[in-house]
Amino acid sequence: MSSNGSPDKTSGQYHSTKGNVVEVVGNLTGSTSWQESGKKEHAEGEAEYKAAQAQGYVEGTADRVGGYKDSVVGAVTGDKAQETSGNIQKEKGKAQQEVNKNV
Repeated sequence: MSSNGSPDKTSGQYHSTKGNVVEVVGNLTGSTSWQESGKKEHAEGEAEYKAAQAQGYVEGTADRVGGYKDSVVGAVTGDKAQETSGNIQKEKGKAQQEVNKNV
């Protein structure tokens, strides 16, 4: 988890990898406590990564919808700046959804 308590992809990957390493050490040494500890940390890391991915997808959806709204309002009112800003926000949201789509 990040310092503000929200899920974080980097932290999730770190804990997932660390858990795998601890489990391997446990397997090599025959230490069941290390094996179990490694499995647990790996699972927690995977869960955090997936939660961060889902959160990113939702944020991308919100940007995409807000951008679409601004784009349409700008087009209807003839405000090219608002229309352009909306299109940029919509594309940013689409990109964020793509990065996080394997939820």
